[in-house]
Amino acid sequence: MKAHIHKTINVNGRLLELSTPVVMGILNVTPDSFYAGSRVQTEADIARRADVITEEGGTIIDVGACSTRPGAVMADEKEEAERVRMALKAVRKVQPDAIISLDTFRPNVAQMAVEEYGVAIINDISGGNDRYGTDEKQDGVPGMFELVARLGVAYVLTSLRSTLQEVLLDFSHNMQMLQDIGAKDIILDPGFGFGKTIIQNYDILNGMDILSETEMPVLVGVSRKSMIYKQLGITPEESQNGTTVLNTVALMKGADILRVHDVREAMQAVKLCTHLQ
Repeated sequence: MKAHIHKTINVNGRLLELSTPVVMGILNVTPDSFYAGSRVQTEADIARRADVITEEGGTIIDVGACSTRPGAVMADEKEEAERVRMALKAVRKVQPDAIISLDTFRPNVAQMAVEEYGVAIINDISGGNDRYGTDEKQDGVPGMFELVARLGVAYVLTSLRSTLQEVLLDFSHNMQMLQDIGAKDIILDPGFGFGKTIIQNYDILNGMDILSETEMPVLVGVSRKSMIYKQLGITPEESQNGTTVLNTVALMKGADILRVHDVREAMQAVKLCTHLQ
């Protein structure tokens, strides 16, 4: 296993140690996420899922309320905000001290979640493109960049580029922009499944240990994605074993955070891989 550089992120005023990788459990409050087993929509189901993530060893609960899977009908901002409020209220009721990440590309939704519910991490799959999902181009400093800098929350910077070299250049440009406006606690996500072919996903996974040279925490999210089930000719529901295999590879390549549907299995991978240092 690749030796981990000592890394921490500030979450609501306390340091989260990443010297041992941590697991981020997915909590989807959407009716159409690509993996049906991850969808929870009632307050009782949301609370139960939050408890399971914590009980199985998850350090971070990642709430998502707007599906970005290929072909999905994207919820508008009002609908996403309503789902987020309902979900965060339910999570906070049963896990008041949990570290919560919000999966959103909309600055207004992110601001509400941070200010009203103490969300500590914004997980932005758009790479800072506030107009994600439209044909409009982003000009100037993205609103999400300005927001996370102003609020001082951790930020998952995702790259939608297709090759490892493009991902590195993309990260370099956006990290500089974020740092110039005072953002801290930047987490890098190579964006597996976003803007990449299956082969490109594997090429990036194979070479992602170079991301450790940035000294930024690295998040990997491959859980039950098409790079697994299409490659194996199976379904997302049958992809747990393949997910564990690739999570193990990611850990060996220096991943600090695993974003997963199956927390227990990911925690087992972390525990076993730490013995290989």
